[in-house]
Amino acid sequence: MLPDLQLNDHLRLRKPHPCGSYEWTVIRLGADIGLECKGCQHRVLLTRRELVKRMKANLTKREENKEEIK
Repeated sequence: MLPDLQLNDHLRLRKPHPCGSYEWTVIRLGADIGLECKGCQHRVLLTRRELVKRMKANLTKREENKEEIK
């Protein structure tokens, strides 16, 4: 299943970027997803299917759930 993403979502990928950061921000939506590394601000484009393979968690969704509980 393809993920439901919004601009500025914070994602955690399975493998670290060479700078050491696991966290990325969604900067572009479409057929390709644009991501920006939170460690070094490097930008990449991934297909949605490739992102599904590499994504571990959507950290934005967890933050929203914590706010709803309070």
